[in-house]
Amino acid sequence: MEDGLSFDISGARSALKDAGIVFKENVPAGDCTTFKTGGEISIVACPQTSQQYTACISTFKKNNVPFYILGNGSNLLVLDGGFHGVLVSTVQMDSVSVDGHLITALAGTRLKALVNASVRHGLTGLEFAGGIPGTVGGGVYMNAGAYDGELSDFIDSALVSDGDGNVKTLSNADLHLSYRHSRLMDEPLFLISCTFRLTSGDREASMEKVRRLNARRREKQPLEYPSAGSTFKRPEGHFAGALIEAAGMKGVSVGGAQVSEKHAGFIINKDNASASDIAALIEKVQQAVFRTSGVVLEPEVRMIGTEAKK
Repeated sequence: MEDGLSFDISGARSALKDAGIVFKENVPAGDCTTFKTGGEISIVACPQTSQQYTACISTFKKNNVPFYILGNGSNLLVLDGGFHGVLVSTVQMDSVSVDGHLITALAGTRLKALVNASVRHGLTGLEFAGGIPGTVGGGVYMNAGAYDGELSDFIDSALVSDGDGNVKTLSNADLHLSYRHSRLMDEPLFLISCTFRLTSGDREASMEKVRRLNARRREKQPLEYPSAGSTFKRPEGHFAGALIEAAGMKGVSVGGAQVSEKHAGFIINKDNASASDIAALIEKVQQAVFRTSGVVLEPEVRMIGTEAKK
């Protein structure tokens, strides 16, 4: 839901207290996003159960309270004016269960934890996701992927809420999964949990694959700086990093934000960047790439909130 410059914060506060949901007020976005910058968030709510989570969403939707679902904050930029609403954090919803070849995780489960659990149980398929800095909820929402793998290849079903108190199960086909896209982006559907169908594998071989891919990430990606991971979606027939480098943008900065010199597909918070620095650099890169190649780069990063007052 969109940011609201004014909303009934006292009503949201009371609803959360009545439901026994832990929350914080006036939270710096840098405390809950991987960019480590941005304005203040009016309220960050932390439901601990799926019941609290669905109740949260239903209450806010019914009362027109602006809200946004927050996982690990790894694809989110909160603008410097802040988000005037409620971020519903799923980080406390992080359990995993295994039933044969099926592994089910709540929305707030880190993808790394999901992969580790699958490997411990001798299940293979998700090793590619071990280094993706996000949660199951965010991963399914955008059909996260890496190293020629996508979550859509292994999703069996998903339990979702429609925000009106109704919960239903969607199949893989029902989710309309495609490159960095799912039905959850198009409709008011909120992931509660997801079940993945894997195959039996060799535990040691899976562990070695995870280690190898993580080493490759450390070698190729600027993990030493705050970022949102890959800043742009891969344009069809191209690699975003190569286009950005060809446009002469590798190493270019706006304020404290920089196009990484290690991997041009990453915009990093190198030196206390503001959200506006990052947003301006994203736009500058898009313009340069379009000018040199005619390709329109679409950000993976989602921006919420308002600009800071001049």
